[in-house]
Amino acid sequence: MSDAAGGSTGVCYRHPDRQSFVLCQRCGRTICGECQTPGAVGVICPECMREQRAEAPRTKPAVLTRVRSAGRRGAPVVTYTLIAVTVAIYVLQLIPGLGITDRLYFTPLAVSDIHMEPWRLLTSVFVHSTSLIFHVLLNMYTLWIFGQLLEGLLGRSRFLALYLIAGLGGSVGVVWLSDPNTAVVGASGAIFGLMGAFLVIQRRLGGQTNQLLVLLGINLIIGFVPGWNIAWQAHLGGLIVGALVGLIYFETRKRNQQRLQIGLLVALVAVLLVLSFRYVYFPLMG
Repeated sequence: MSDAAGGSTGVCYRHPDRQSFVLCQRCGRTICGECQTPGAVGVICPECMREQRAEAPRTKPAVLTRVRSAGRRGAPVVTYTLIAVTVAIYVLQLIPGLGITDRLYFTPLAVSDIHMEPWRLLTSVFVHSTSLIFHVLLNMYTLWIFGQLLEGLLGRSRFLALYLIAGLGGSVGVVWLSDPNTAVVGASGAIFGLMGAFLVIQRRLGGQTNQLLVLLGINLIIGFVPGWNIAWQAHLGGLIVGALVGLIYFETRKRNQQRLQIGLLVALVAVLLVLSFRYVYFPLMG
């Protein structure tokens, strides 16, 4: 058999000074040991290997593939992602020296002319008390319950917007109802926002809401128990803002009202951001 590359028989086509009797399974050219790549059957030369890789379909990371597959099945991907991110951050909080809690917790003075760290309005939603694991477990369990309900009802983007805006509302509640030196962590404001939105939507649809009202009442009362250090201000702020978002979603649910819905949400966020700067814009009320 002659060498397909035009070289002498039994000589590597890339290294003419090297003798070989091994042929590429694709093109039939003679290749030495250095040029051989094991294939399904026999070996492949470098040029054929490059062509094979170029022709092969691009594979996606397994995690991304599974997430997209779950998304096509209608799984509450955003809910699962929020839980995963929160739990991951909680684990990082437990590692000494990282200072994750100090970097992400919220205090009203974080949006004052003293510090000016407004990102804490939202980052505090993803950190929890490390001295009480029950804190993060209860919040994530509640998120898992209401997240599945609301994400399927609202859609992923609207659900994510609800969660984040309600979390922002919880921080604003702390700004206006707490001492400026108060430090808070936790997703409770966002969680109460989910419950508030679900309550409004259920009532508007004519659904049963008595059990949810009882649950909300119990959780709000618990926030006032002395010594428990629960930020009821965040609960109340998140609940009110979540209810407003739920009302906006319900009243602008028609397809031709999408721009109005977005506009109202943007306006609500703008108002919350202005209110969050209480100690900058409203110093006489501090």
